[in-house]
Parts: sequence; structure tokens; C-alpha cells
Amino acid sequence: MPVVESRCTVPVPPDVAFAISQTTGETRMRWDPFIRRQHFLDGAKEAAKGVRTFTVQRFGFRMVSEYVSYHPPTNVGMKMTKGSWFFERLAGGWRFSPVDGEDQRTLAVWRYNFTCKPRWLAPIAERIGAIVLQRDIDRRIRGFARGCEDPVVLAAVAAADRSGTSGRGTSRSRTGRSRRG
Repeated sequence: MPVVESRCTVPVPPDVAFAISQTTGETRMRWDPFIRRQHFLDGAKEAAKGVRTFTVQRFGFRMVSEYVSYHPPTNVGMKMTKGSWFFERLAGGWRFSPVDGEDQRTLAVWRYNFTCKPRWLAPIAERIGAIVLQRDIDRRIRGFARGCEDPVVLAAVAAADRSGTSGRGTSRSRTGRSRRG
């Protein structure tokens, strides 16, 4: 099963980095070049384990994915449940940890694994898929890094944190305390 990984260090603490990674709507569109449209399914208003999302990728590919883990501010994991004819399976995990000795900087590591279909084509398709997915994930994490320095994104996350509304993609519950999934 091929695995691709991208990493970057951003100038914000892990809780802010996590909150930025979970933004939605216009705030998300400011930094995430992968997504053309995205929304929660089944009446969900915020991210949590078991919540499903519908995503339209920038080239128009559609995917339904499900949160398989949600642990603010350290990590989040998702798996594709419905999507491209190309992927049999696709899953990803994003981790956020403080940089040693620097509590105001975060190491973000995004790792994806996948298998391709049809099985007879998988040996070639997975080599090509790894190159394409690596390029997309590298581009996406660079956008995330820019988002962590974007005053508009930072203000949106701070405003959502102050109001306690996690539906805007923050890692805070309505009580204002960090949620542990």
C-alpha cells in the first residue's frame, strides 16, 4: 500500500494549527487549494469521529469521507467511503505537535495511504498515484502553511475560539474548552 507524507513547520501553537486545519467555508478556501467545495453530511454541524463530509476536489472529483479519529489539538484521521474510480481505498491522518523547545511553533505531518483499482492495473496505477498524490499533498500543506500566517484565517479562528463555535472549524467545544475525541 503506497504511503505519501508531507510536513512543514508553522509559526503558531498546535491548537491554532489544528483549528486552522479544520476550518470550513470561505476561511478554508483561502488556504486549501485541494477543495473546490466541501460540507458536512447527515446534519452534522462540526467535525467529530464518525462525521462524514462531501468534498469536490479542484478538478471536480467527488468524494465522501468519514472522520475515523478526531483528537484536538494533536491529530485527525479520515477515510474515503465513496469516491474516485481510481482509488479502492484512501485514508489520511494529520498530526500536529509542538516543535521542541518552541511552544509557539508546530510541526504538521500529513500522511496518506491508498490502493488503486482495478487490481490488475494497481502496480502501475499506484506508482502514478503516489506521484500525483504527493504533488497534491505537498501543494496542500504549503497552502496550510500560508494559512497559518494569513491574518484573515488567523482572525477567523480567533473569533470562532472566542465565541466557542466549533462549527467554524475550531477545536473548541461550546464551553470553550478543548475537546478530546
